[in-house]
Amino acid sequence: MNLNIRELETYSQQNPQEVLIITAEDNHEEVKIMIFKGFSSNLSGGTEFDPDVPILSSGASILKLDRVMSPYNPVNPQYIQSNLTPSEFLQIIRK
Repeated sequence: MNLNIRELETYSQQNPQEVLIITAEDNHEEVKIMIFKGFSSNLSGGTEFDPDVPILSSGASILKLDRVMSPYNPVNPQYIQSNLTPSEFLQIIRK
C-alpha cells in the first residue's frame, strides 16, 4: 500500500486536532516531516516557500508516522498513536 504526502495533508486538514510527524527516507537520508492543518514542514532541513514544490522526492518512502495532539509541544508530545506503518495509517484514514 502506498501512502503519499497529499493524502496526509488532506487528512490533517480534516483533523486539525492532530499533528502528523512523518519519518521518511529521501535520497538515502532519513527526514522528519511535520504536517498540520494541511501544510507540511521539513523538520530535518529547509522547507520550500512554494507549496507546489513537493516536500519529498518521488522516490522517497514513508517509514513510520506518529499522530500527536495539537498543539504540538516537541518537549512533551501527547501521542495519540506512534510508530504506525504506512499500511496501518491507511487503514485508519480509509475507513
